[in-house]
Amino acid sequence: MRFDLTDLRLFLHVVEAESITQGADRTGMALPSASARIRGMEEMSGVSLLDRGARGVKATPAGDALAHHARIVLGQMEQMRGDLQLYARGLRGQVRIFSGRAAMAHLPGALRRYLVDHPTIDIDLEERQSPDVVAAVAAGQADLGIAADTTDTGTLETRPFEIDRLVLITPASHPLADRDMVTFAELLDEPFVGLPTESALQGHLATHAAREGRPFKLRIRLDSFEDICAMVSSGVGLAIVPEVYALRYQAELPFRTVSISDVWARRHLLICARSFAGLPVHARAVVHYLTALKG
Repeated sequence: MRFDLTDLRLFLHVVEAESITQGADRTGMALPSASARIRGMEEMSGVSLLDRGARGVKATPAGDALAHHARIVLGQMEQMRGDLQLYARGLRGQVRIFSGRAAMAHLPGALRRYLVDHPTIDIDLEERQSPDVVAAVAAGQADLGIAADTTDTGTLETRPFEIDRLVLITPASHPLADRDMVTFAELLDEPFVGLPTESALQGHLATHAAREGRPFKLRIRLDSFEDICAMVSSGVGLAIVPEVYALRYQAELPFRTVSISDVWARRHLLICARSFAGLPVHARAVVHYLTALKG
């Protein structure tokens, strides 16, 4: 049974996209060629690797096993290429990073400076919910992840990245607007503007509301912090958002920012990896760069 690296890369793209068409496109391959390669892999292995349906494809148990080994092999190849970069000029490396939304506010500035300083390195950055970030890194779908410490990181290794402070934002005319600090408990009779149910931050807030034994009253859910800030500015309700987003939009919108005294309103953002020592050299360099910024 002999699969080449193109086979393995194609198969991973197909599994992740749940589509042979999209997998072929990500691999830079024509659909007929990609389909022929997948069929050839199944014939060579003697088992079905994909369940094909009207809405796409999913890996069979055998396909899941192949995807697991493909990630290991391709990861080792990427590490080899990165290590050789120490000795050969012109070789390129790519680091795949999945990040939670709070960290995404901090990353572009830091990574912009890194990319300018390292022109042979590319970064594939994708936003995910924190639990999905952890799952993807554990499965080898990303080199690095950045997630809030409110998410269980399991067996992943972690290093500190940023402090994510949660703050209350209020309409300018609200009675709380002139306060310097509030507790979460005294807010729970107020109507709120929030994030979608699957948001890690919204789950975090709902958990603490439940611990207070009171419901968290949401008037509307929005997927954008800018839209949330605009809704609060219009008087629809209060919101709890990362301070970095409040600072970003407060010059444009007439809302007020108030500190929250609860300890849990100060979250730590963590860089996650299966093994920092096992990362390709260029991925280790990104970790060093991001952590050095805090030193």
